[in-house]
Amino acid sequence: MSHLMKTYSRQPVTFVKGEGVWLWDTEGKRYLDALAGIAVNGLGHAHPKLVAAISQQAGRMMHVSNIYNTLEQEQLADKLSAISSMDSVFFCNSGCEANEAAIKLARLYGHGKGIELPAIIVMEHAFHGRTLATLSATGNRKTQAGFEPLVPGFVRVPFDDLEAIDIVVKNNPNVVAVLVEPVQGEGGINIPRDVAAYLGGLRAICDKQGWLLMLDEVQSGIGRTGSWFAFQHTGIMPDVMTLAKGLGSGVPIGACLAHGAAAGIFTPGKHGSTFGGNPLACSAALTTLAIIEEEKLLQHAEQLGNWINAAFSARFKDVSGVVKIRNAGLMIGIELDRPCMELVGQALQAGLLINVTADKVVRLLPPLVMQQHEAQQLVDILSVLIQKHLAVASPA
Repeated sequence: MSHLMKTYSRQPVTFVKGEGVWLWDTEGKRYLDALAGIAVNGLGHAHPKLVAAISQQAGRMMHVSNIYNTLEQEQLADKLSAISSMDSVFFCNSGCEANEAAIKLARLYGHGKGIELPAIIVMEHAFHGRTLATLSATGNRKTQAGFEPLVPGFVRVPFDDLEAIDIVVKNNPNVVAVLVEPVQGEGGINIPRDVAAYLGGLRAICDKQGWLLMLDEVQSGIGRTGSWFAFQHTGIMPDVMTLAKGLGSGVPIGACLAHGAAAGIFTPGKHGSTFGGNPLACSAALTTLAIIEEEKLLQHAEQLGNWINAAFSARFKDVSGVVKIRNAGLMIGIELDRPCMELVGQALQAGLLINVTADKVVRLLPPLVMQQHEAQQLVDILSVLIQKHLAVASPA
C-alpha cells in the first residue's frame, strides 16, 4: 500500500533513467518524452554539463540562507536581467510562488496608491497555480471546486479580448494590475490571434490607467516559444514577469522579475522565501541558460515547433475531427472535436509521453533539445493514435 496522498491520477509506469529525450522504466522499456516534465526538462534528461554543474555545486554548498549574500543568486539575477531587460528579481521555488509574489507586489502597489481593496484582472481559462491566491486567479472552476472561500480581489475577463478590459476600466476603479499568460498552457495552448496586438493593447491600457502589466511566463518562458520569453516576440515590456518550470531544468526554482517603478515596490520584510535562490538551484539555472545559448536552442525551438506543426497539419489535412493545430515554438496543441484523455494511456503503451489538457487538446511540450528525427517519431506515433481515436470515439 502506498502512503502517498492520492493527489494525482498517476499513469501505471515508474521511470528510473533518462537520457536526452528518452526515458526508461523499471522493466527497461524506452519512451519518447514529448512532455518534458510539463515544460520543465528543456535540456532533456541527464544533460552532461548540467549534471556536472549540479554535482560540483552540491560538493561546495547547497543552501545557506537569504539572511546572507549568495554569489550564484547574484549571478543568476544579473543574467536574467540581461536577457529580459527587467530590473530586479525575487527568487522562490515554483511557478505558483512566483505568481504569489506578483499578486502581493500588485496589492502593495495598490495600497501605495491609496486603494483599500486593490483588484487584479485575470483571464478565463488561465492557470496560475494551486495555492489559494493563485487558485483564485486561475480560470478553471473544476480546479477551484471544494476550496472555497476563494481569495477575493480578482476580476475575470475573456482571454484575447481588449474590449472586455475597456468595460472593466469603466466599472471598477480598484483595478491595479492585469495578470495574463502570453500563451495559455493548461488552458489548451491558447494563443492570441495577434500576440503583438493583444499584449501591445494591454500595455497601452495599463499605461493609461496606471496599472501593472504582469506576465505569467512560467510555461512559455526560458526559450520554449523560440525567444527567451514570449513577450519578446511583441516589442513590449511588462512591469512584472514570473518564471519557473524550465528555469532549473528539473531543479525547483521560480522567479518574479520586475521592471521600472515595480522593481522598487518590495522592501525588506515584505516578502521572503527560505529556500528561494539557494546556490544549488541557482547553479542549475545558470547552467541551463548557458547551455541554451551554447546550443542555440532558442532558434531551434522555434524552427522545430513550426516543423512539427506543419508535419501534423499534413497528416491531418483531410481528417475529420481535428479542429486546429497551433503552436508557439515548442508549445504545441492539437485540438480535437471530442474528449481524448484516453490518448495519454494509449500513447504510453506505444512508448510516447504526451498530455491532454482542456479535455480535448493534446498538449506537447518536448525538450528543447529534441532533434527532427525524434520529432518525426513523435509525429508518426501520435498521428496513428489520434486517427484511431477519431475513428471510434464520438464527438461530445
